[in-house]
Amino acid sequence: MDQNAVWAALSAGVPEDVERLYQAGRFAAADRRIRTLLGQEHLPPIARDALRARAEQMRRLPESYPHTRAAALAMLRRELPDFSDAEFDALVAEDRIDWRWIEGEPYYQERFLETLRIYPDMNARGLRPDPVSHYRVGVLSRLQSQGTLQAEITLQASIAPAEPADPDAPAEAWLPIPAECPEQSHIQILDATPGGTLAPGDAPQRTIHWKAAAGTPFRVTYRYRIRATCHDLDALTGPVPEAEPWVGFLQEEAPHITFTPWLRDLCARVTAGCRDPLQRARAIYDYVTRHTRYRYQPGYACLDPIADRCAKNGWGDCGVMALLFITLCRIAGIPARWQSGLYVTPERAGCHDWAQFYLAPLGWLWADCSFGASAHRRGDEAVRRHYFGNLDPLRMVANRAFYAQLTPPDPFWRDDPYDNQTGELVVNGRPLTGKARVHDIRVLDFRLPGD
Repeated sequence: MDQNAVWAALSAGVPEDVERLYQAGRFAAADRRIRTLLGQEHLPPIARDALRARAEQMRRLPESYPHTRAAALAMLRRELPDFSDAEFDALVAEDRIDWRWIEGEPYYQERFLETLRIYPDMNARGLRPDPVSHYRVGVLSRLQSQGTLQAEITLQASIAPAEPADPDAPAEAWLPIPAECPEQSHIQILDATPGGTLAPGDAPQRTIHWKAAAGTPFRVTYRYRIRATCHDLDALTGPVPEAEPWVGFLQEEAPHITFTPWLRDLCARVTAGCRDPLQRARAIYDYVTRHTRYRYQPGYACLDPIADRCAKNGWGDCGVMALLFITLCRIAGIPARWQSGLYVTPERAGCHDWAQFYLAPLGWLWADCSFGASAHRRGDEAVRRHYFGNLDPLRMVANRAFYAQLTPPDPFWRDDPYDNQTGELVVNGRPLTGKARVHDIRVLDFRLPGD
């Protein structure tokens, strides 16, 4: 049985008594009720799956919300010694600090402090801001002046148990590697732990996979080239035709790409008066980048239907914004799909997600709503507009589908059941999720023409 198949049932919901306990943070009581319900023979399969998914969410949520109120205040006061309880309560009331009840106490999201660094008034209060990526600004300037720009990048990734394991215990590991796609080429595996098997180049989530002893150092080093090309969508004249049916990517995909009444109504309002797919896609991008605040998220396994949730709450991270854009585009009749992997500079590489949408004259184009939203927050309209239709050569594309299986399939609870950016690890039949595993990604070489 593929345990990760149950996540699709989240959009079906769970019985009201379970949901009340879950929302109140009474996880132990909710888990007991779930076990009772799962013992009933008449329960339909989708209900069983939804209950199993909710139980797994409750197992993971405390790790995503680890800070008590006292601990959260102490973290803030290390930088702002005079920060008051009243100021903290005001940030919570303004929905700028993510929290939830867990067994009768409020607990705060693991990276709440990093989210607060985004707000200018918190920077003025004395909280250190996140540094602006001046490197990316320079790369975009070169890309826009030259029309195309290619990087050659060498990365090394590894995954291991966080705690010592029996070195002879059986283990399986999957690490993401570059996928074959029009913008990414010359993919080379330079070095890897022996015995690894590469997934096909067009796998929906491409990996290298091992079956070995737990004491094996699972590691891969790879090199690839990635090219970005500027598309001037303002130069398109006349109405853009609708996509041909064969393009696909217009359907719902439970649990996160669902056409809820909220999203249908929002899409109709945002795209009102638009005459063709280009105008509708631009209107959707403008809405997402101008009206969605960036907020670090718990693991996606802990989130309920993501696009609907983002539209209602008005915040999310890169993948949440991408899923809102994709869902609204599909409702509007514009083919849209997922891409993700890494964002890479000469200094570091980190997880990143974005979207693609299809325009009949040009084919598949890109939308990075997260980078667009951050540019809007800084008042940089030129950069915000760039990320509608274009990317940059600071990426590694590993995934072209959301909620897809690995190769070979991983039937255990995955650390991320929807995406694959840091890999998966199973030791002695037990999946290692969250802090039970350690992933590392290093930039060994980064080359742009003229550097």
